[in-house]
Amino acid sequence: MKCPFCSYTESKVIDSRSADDGERIRRRRECLKCGKRFTTHEIIETVPVIVVKRDKSRESFDRNKLTNGLVRACEKRPVSIDQIDAIVSAIEGKVQASLDREITTQQIGEMAMEELRKVDEVSYVRFASVYRSFKDIETFMDELNKLLKEK
Repeated sequence: MKCPFCSYTESKVIDSRSADDGERIRRRRECLKCGKRFTTHEIIETVPVIVVKRDKSRESFDRNKLTNGLVRACEKRPVSIDQIDAIVSAIEGKVQASLDREITTQQIGEMAMEELRKVDEVSYVRFASVYRSFKDIETFMDELNKLLKEK
């Protein structure tokens, strides 16, 4: 494992613990050269899931892309990075548990909106506005009215 600070390849494990309900192992490491500490996560290798985009192109499921989209939607909102990580883990778990090896971006977006709605309504509306590409104020208001009716 390369040190993210000095790129030295030798480090020692200081602490290991289970994370994400046993799905990952979180390890604290210390670089043997510079002495700085960093965290790594170890996960079980799985069969890759292919994401079918709107333009019909395909790419591997990327947890980081989903995380980045959720972080943007939750900017300046009372949503912690741990909550975002839990949402991403829940979605990733659903995707991996599915028997299908292909999933559309629409399905992932719907799962993300479902999870965001439970955490923060403003973040949900932000994500929905980008994901659904609201064309005008009426479609935006329709989504807000649906949210209000559910309350």
